[in-house]
Amino acid sequence: MGSGSVDVLMITYNRPEYTRLSLGRLLETADERTRVWLWHNGDDAATLDVVKSFSTHPRVFEFNHSKENLRLRAPTNWFWGRAKGDYFSKVDDDCLLPDGWIQTLRDVHEKNPKLGVIGCWRFQESDFSPELANKKTVELGGGYKLLRNLWVDDSGFLMKRECVDRQGPLRDNEWFDGRYSIRLSQAGWVIGWLYPFIMQEHMDDPRAPHTGLKSDADVLRAVPLTAQRNGITTLAAWDALLRRTAVDLQASPIDLKYHTGWRLMLKRGVGKAKRAIGIREQW
Repeated sequence: MGSGSVDVLMITYNRPEYTRLSLGRLLETADERTRVWLWHNGDDAATLDVVKSFSTHPRVFEFNHSKENLRLRAPTNWFWGRAKGDYFSKVDDDCLLPDGWIQTLRDVHEKNPKLGVIGCWRFQESDFSPELANKKTVELGGGYKLLRNLWVDDSGFLMKRECVDRQGPLRDNEWFDGRYSIRLSQAGWVIGWLYPFIMQEHMDDPRAPHTGLKSDADVLRAVPLTAQRNGITTLAAWDALLRRTAVDLQASPIDLKYHTGWRLMLKRGVGKAKRAIGIREQW
């Protein structure tokens, strides 16, 4: 494709109400240099009907339906292996992006060749801590700023395709907002959130305007994957985890030695021991 072209992946599963909003918004914000790829996991009829209703939109390039829920890694590698754009992105089926997000992130990339991944902020403005974030905020070309980190969320980001060309696909033990992004950082790519933030509404945040989580019953009925992994069953616990995660991200060191080698092995060992006695990881 070339010329600043963008390929965006959305993976859907079993959230028809969220999907109608998130996919509709994504297609509204996709410009003429953007192609949207759709991957649906499973056989939830209501969600599949929503996805199919958008599949003929002129910005939709390809639609794939997997009856098996392959979650994230397989769809991501399928997408990365086929997309031809200069930039890759992914937007979750529970996230809403504002007008102009693609154009702005594209412009930041074009003016800053060393940037690998730039993200939109999926927490609340009230979660921002200047005391923590200012220590990691740097000036970029074009008058932009970046809140640096070694990874960003795996929704609402823009990544140079060169990252995948050089580092390859996700490995069996990797996820994008973790080991893979750290591998990109080790290779010299700069990662972070554009600041001031492009706000990304995460509908699974109980504080979000379009949230479907308004009670403990909602959490149990439609438990988010991260909440499930942490054994969370109440709205208050989920809200607290999101707030702590935002703080942890801003406080996380950008020195690679804290996320590799013996320090990483120690962190994993402590996490494994906690899980063995019933203490869940925070994120």
